[in-house]
Amino acid sequence: MKLLSLLCLLVSLPAAAAQPKSAAPPSDNVSASAIASQLDEIARVGSVMTDGDACKRIVTERAQKYMFTVDPRDRWLAGDNYDVNDDAFIAVKKTLIRLSHLTELPNDVNLWMPIKDHPDKIRVVIRNVHEMSQYWPWGALYQDMIPQMQTVLKTGKRVTVTDKPGWVSVLAPVSDSLGDVVGVLEVVTQIKLDAQDNVK
Repeated sequence: MKLLSLLCLLVSLPAAAAQPKSAAPPSDNVSASAIASQLDEIARVGSVMTDGDACKRIVTERAQKYMFTVDPRDRWLAGDNYDVNDDAFIAVKKTLIRLSHLTELPNDVNLWMPIKDHPDKIRVVIRNVHEMSQYWPWGALYQDMIPQMQTVLKTGKRVTVTDKPGWVSVLAPVSDSLGDVVGVLEVVTQIKLDAQDNVK
């Protein structure tokens, strides 16, 4: 009889009680400054933990060669020839994913890199699970240098950006073993998540 009572009790428990806790969207009660503070901590740790030497090895020489090549017979030449060195890419991407787990807020930690011989351009090298970014237009291989990222590359200081309504990003420097700033982390969240908006 006791066993039957226990079984009835277990069956009556809410299903939600058995579900693992997952990241929840930012609450309306959480201020943008509180969100920025959490992202800034991720960015601070990311600057220390992200291997700048590995970041420099991600994009292959072949991809670099074709990135600015224009062929009137093949408009997709640059994209079709874009590739990465798997070992460096996977190692850095794993680090960025782990960094995003430092808060329960859904966020992405993206890697941006300047382009050799093209100081006025920058590209996103690694994006992550939520496809979030204040800056990246879908499909772009490279973009004009973003002023806030230029500031990070020049000063090595973190910058918080809320230019896009409803979004918060913290930009942080990535340094190589010589101490040179070689890339930028974008730690980003959307205060009210819209999965469709991120891929338009």
